[in-house]
Parts: sequence; C-alpha cells; structure tokens
Amino acid sequence: MMAQAQIEKIAEDIRKMRIRGAGRIARAAARALKIAAKTTKARTSAEFLKELEQVSRFLLNTRPTAVSLPNAIRFVTHKAMVSKDLDLETLRKMVISKADEFIKTSLEAVKRIGEIGSRRISDGDVIMTHCNSDCALSVIKTAFKQGKRLEVFVTESRPMRQGLISARELSRAGIPTTLIVDSAVRHFIRDVDKVIVGADSIAANGAVINKIGTSQLALAANEARVLFFVAAESYKFHPGTLVGRLVEIEERPPNEIVNPKRFPGVKIRNPVFDVTPPEYIDLIITERGIIPPSAAYVVLQEQFEWRPGEELV
Repeated sequence: MMAQAQIEKIAEDIRKMRIRGAGRIARAAARALKIAAKTTKARTSAEFLKELEQVSRFLLNTRPTAVSLPNAIRFVTHKAMVSKDLDLETLRKMVISKADEFIKTSLEAVKRIGEIGSRRISDGDVIMTHCNSDCALSVIKTAFKQGKRLEVFVTESRPMRQGLISARELSRAGIPTTLIVDSAVRHFIRDVDKVIVGADSIAANGAVINKIGTSQLALAANEARVLFFVAAESYKFHPGTLVGRLVEIEERPPNEIVNPKRFPGVKIRNPVFDVTPPEYIDLIITERGIIPPSAAYVVLQEQFEWRPGEELV
C-alpha cells in the first residue's frame, strides 16, 4: 500500500471508529506521522514541515474530543516544527524517532498504570467498568494476576457496545464477569466496591470527559458511596483547558443508534462523550502516580511547561 493510502486508511479507521480508544487513536496518529516522515518526497526542510503540517491537520479532523490525538501529534512534531533551520534528513529522523518514542512510552504507561492502580484494589472487590479502556482493564487484570479475587460488572456501553470487548477480554483473563445494559447501573451499584473507568480527556479542573454514560455511573456511585477511579495516561490531560477553552463533545451520526428513516420527523442525537464533574471522582491513576482531581492543573503545567500568562503553543 502506498504511503498516502496508508495514512488515509489510518485516518478513516479513526473516523469510523475501527480504531477506537484514546490511547490506540494516539498511537495510530504517531504511526501515520512516522509513515509520512519515512516516505516524504520533500526536497527541502520547508517542504517537509509543510507536508507534516498537512498530515497533522488531516489527522486532527478525524475525532474532535479525544485530546490524546492532538497531544500525540504535538509530541511527535513539535521539536521538528521549532527546529526549522535543521537540514531535511535531520528533521525527518527526528520525527521518526519521536513517533517511536511516543508509541513505546504510551504502551509502557498502560502497564505502569496497571501496576500503580492495582494497589488500590482489595482482595474480594467487586468492580464496575464502562466502555473499553486499556488503562482501566490493566488495573483490573494486574490486580487479578496478583492473586486478588475479583468480580467485574461491565456495561454494554451503547450505542457502539464497546463493553462487549471489555467483557470478552476480562473473561478470557479468567475474571468472573457480568455484562449489563447501561440502564442497569443503578440497580447493581450497591453490589459494587469500586468503579474504574478510562478517560478521553481530562480538564484542568479535574473534570473527566469519557464515553457517554460515565457521568451517570459516577452519579450513581456517588449516591451509593462507591469509590470512583479514573485510569488515564498523562497525555490525556487537555492543555487547552488551562486557558479556559472548552472541550468539544463529539456527536456522531444518528444511524449508529437507529435508522432515522423509521422515525420521520424525530430528531436523533448521538453524543459520544459526557463530562464527569471532579467532585464525583475520588482518584485519577496515571503512569506518574495517583492524584486527586484537584491536582490536574499541576499535572498540565508540568506536562506542557506552562505558566499563567504565557501563550499555550
């Protein structure tokens, strides 16, 4: 397959949710940028950087909410973009190296989150999870491998039913797993000790943007006094929220829910994510350690080396 076709396929797979999950989306974007750098036909540094910018914009237009995508692109391209005086070959190798580094550290982060988060899981815990998060499942599976007896409730996660992926993965790991419809969360929450979910974006105030239904689960957990944990890599923290930008909530086609032709005159809305307020979140588990939601601001400042009053690049 030609390089351009490979890049277009990656973008289309992200857009059509054949590649889904914030971490997988980020790693796919890094791979696309690596392909662009390896196969560039540019003859000058300026041409290469222009090409890199075009590929970046093409990828950015695929999914607006998952901040892992722009953060991955920034990680891979930023050094090259601010080093315009370097020769073409040096810039090309720089982008390839940063893409490889991002993919490696991203995968290592999931493993590290599992190790850190498992310390907060007790023997005999009943856990509930939502959608399909590599980080959340890493925590659960790591705790189970440590010999802790666990049971897990998995929500179906409509409309794309990503919960079925989680249920299969947990069951294959030998963990007793129960699949439930999303609307049964409040019915079962009193049988649960802890809730663990992933995140697509985390705002500076500690609010978590995740799969639609997460905020309802957090509300039910809060009412039942069940601990609510979020497991997410630090590159899912949203830098734009440091300067007051709002996170755009993606809406997808209504036919993912039902055929609109069967309901003429009915408006059908399909938001993919919702916002869980920080007061409903007990802990955020990252590869850097466990933090309260109130510390998200500090993580973002350190991650992006930003200080109040500075322009956020």
